[in-house]
Amino acid sequence: MDTNTQPHAIELIRLADACQSVIVRLGSTESTLERPGVRHYDAEAVVTSDFMNGSVYLGFDSEDLADWGRLLDAIEEAEQEADLDEPFTADWPRSGRTAYLRFIAEDPYVVEVHDGPSTQIVVSVPLDMGEGWITESRGRLAAARAALEGGGA
Repeated sequence: MDTNTQPHAIELIRLADACQSVIVRLGSTESTLERPGVRHYDAEAVVTSDFMNGSVYLGFDSEDLADWGRLLDAIEEAEQEADLDEPFTADWPRSGRTAYLRFIAEDPYVVEVHDGPSTQIVVSVPLDMGEGWITESRGRLAAARAALEGGGA
């Protein structure tokens, strides 16, 4: 599906179904900025579908990696509570600093890619996530952390 895959790009996030995807790829395993205890990284959010394809710069820091793990835990917990009046919704990384993803846990899942600080364009991608996507996402997170470990993440 994704014909723009870079051979050695590390995918922190891959949310996909048979028709479309939202992927967050690391730009490099080297941090772009450091402040005490926190490293900043460059990435891009890539949307691929039969309707449109696009990408936007997305910056995140080492604290956002922990936030992504907590977000996966919260989504898993929300999935087990079938009687929620409102769908679980969360942003990653924290909105306002860079482009970000908004996760809306309904059927189907909806992932919005927000380019808030720049163009203010929002792309909404419904995804029919299969079983095991949270486990796969945790595996990608662990692999990204391992790759960034040399940089101190």
